[in-house]
Amino acid sequence: MWFRRPKSLRNLLVIHEIAFVLLVAVTGSLGGLSAYFWQQYSAESVRINNLIFSLEQIRGSLFRQIQEAIRARLLEDAGALELYGEYSRSIDQQFNHLRQNSISSEEDVAIQNLQASYREIQKDMNKIFTDPYMISRTVRMKILDPRFAQSMVGKFEGKYLEMKALLNEEHEELDLVLQRWTSYAPVIIPIPLFLAIILVLYARYILNREFIQPMSRVMTGAQIISRGNLENKIPANGVEEVSQLAQTINTMASDLEASRSALVESEKQAALGALVPVVAHNIRNPLASIRATAQVLDDVVDKKELQESKQAILETIDRLERWVSSLVSYLHPLKPNYRLVYASNMIDAALSLLKIKLDEKEVTIEKAGWENDLRLNADPNLLEQALYALLANAVDASPQQSVITIKLKNRDNHLEIHIQDMGAGLPFDPKPNNLAPGPTTKRFGTGLGIPIAYKICQQHGWKLEFEINKEEGTTAIITAPIRVVEETNE
Repeated sequence: MWFRRPKSLRNLLVIHEIAFVLLVAVTGSLGGLSAYFWQQYSAESVRINNLIFSLEQIRGSLFRQIQEAIRARLLEDAGALELYGEYSRSIDQQFNHLRQNSISSEEDVAIQNLQASYREIQKDMNKIFTDPYMISRTVRMKILDPRFAQSMVGKFEGKYLEMKALLNEEHEELDLVLQRWTSYAPVIIPIPLFLAIILVLYARYILNREFIQPMSRVMTGAQIISRGNLENKIPANGVEEVSQLAQTINTMASDLEASRSALVESEKQAALGALVPVVAHNIRNPLASIRATAQVLDDVVDKKELQESKQAILETIDRLERWVSSLVSYLHPLKPNYRLVYASNMIDAALSLLKIKLDEKEVTIEKAGWENDLRLNADPNLLEQALYALLANAVDASPQQSVITIKLKNRDNHLEIHIQDMGAGLPFDPKPNNLAPGPTTKRFGTGLGIPIAYKICQQHGWKLEFEINKEEGTTAIITAPIRVVEETNE
C-alpha cells in the first residue's frame, strides 16, 4: 500500500493518518516492551531474593533448633519437645515457600537435596530426645562441644552452599541481561524519533507529489485556459479528484474550442467567447481555497485539524466538480435536476465560498425573515451558482465594513429572496434576455455573473429583478413560485 500510487485524495489522507498511527504504535510498543522487561526483571529479582532469604531463614532456624533442643534436653526441660516441634514446623514452612517460588528443575533438585539433608539431621536430633543413655557426663560434654553441632549439620551446609551458589548464579545472569538491555537503550530510544522523521518526510513527499503539485498545474492550466488558450491541456495526474478535475477542465476547454470553431461566424460567437472567462469566474475562489488549505496541511500536526482540512478540501472539490458540470451545461442546455432544497441552505452554501472576500472587506451579513424559509423545487447546483453570482457582485460592490442584507419573504404563494448591498448601484440596467456580459467595474471581473443568474432563473421559471438606488445600493430579487411536489430521486 505504501508504494502504490494513491487513487484518491481520501486514500492519500488515510496514508497520512496511518503514518501517524504507526508512529504512535511503534512508540507505544517500545514503551510497553520496556515496561514489560522492567516488570519481568523486577519480578525475577524479587523471586530470587525471596529464595535466598528463605534459604537463610532455614539455615538460621536449623542452628537455633539444634542449640535450643540440645540445651533443653541437657537441662531436662519438659517443654523441650514442644520447642523442638515449633522449630520443625517453621523450617517445613520455609521449605514449602522455597518449592512454591521455584521455577526450574535445577532449583527443585537443590531444594530436594537440601531438605533430604535436613531430614537426616532430624533423625540425629530425634535420638537425643528418645535415647535415655545419652545423658551421661561424657555424652553431655560431647553435646556441649560446638564441633558437635557443626558435624551434625556438615552435610546440610554443603547442600546449602550449592543452592546458594545456584541462586547467586541466576542473579548474576539476570544482572547481565539488564546490562545488555541497558547497552541497547542508546540505540533503541532514538528509533521512534527516526521513524517520526521518516514518516513525516514520506507523507509530505506523497502529499506534494500526488496533490499539491498536480493541483498547482491544474490552477496554472486553468488560468491559461481562462485567458482564451483553449488548446492548452492540463496534465491529468495526481490523486483521482485532481485528475478528474483536470480531465473535466480539458474536456470543457475542448468542447468550448470545438463550439467556438463551429460557431465562429454565428451570432453565438460572442456568448461562446464570453464563456471562457466563466471558468475563471466560477473556479478561481474554490481553487484558491483548496490551495490555501493544501498549503496549511504541511504544518498540520493535530489529527483533528488534519481531519477538518481534509473535509474542507473534499467539500470544495465536490462543489467545484458540480460547478464545472453546470458550466458545461451552459453550452449544452439540460433539463434541471430538480430536488426539494431549502433556500437558506443554498444561501449559506454560497456564502461559505465567499468567506475570504467577506473577511477581507469586513462585510457583515444580516439575515431577516428566516422563519419564512421554504423548500423550493430546484436544481441545487444551479441555484447555488446563481446565488453565488449575485452575492459575489454584492460583496464586490460593497464598501469596506458595510452590511449586506439577505431577506426571505413569503408573498402570494411565492418566495422572494432579497440580496441588498450598500454599494453605488449597478453601472447598467440588466435585461432578462441579454446574456452578453455587461460592463464591470471590478478589476478581475467578467460581467457574466448576472447573465448566468438570469439564465438559471429562466430555466427554473423564476423571475430575477434588480432595484437600483445609488443612495441605498442595489437589491437583487429572486421570485420563486412555491410548488407542493414530492421529492424524487429521478
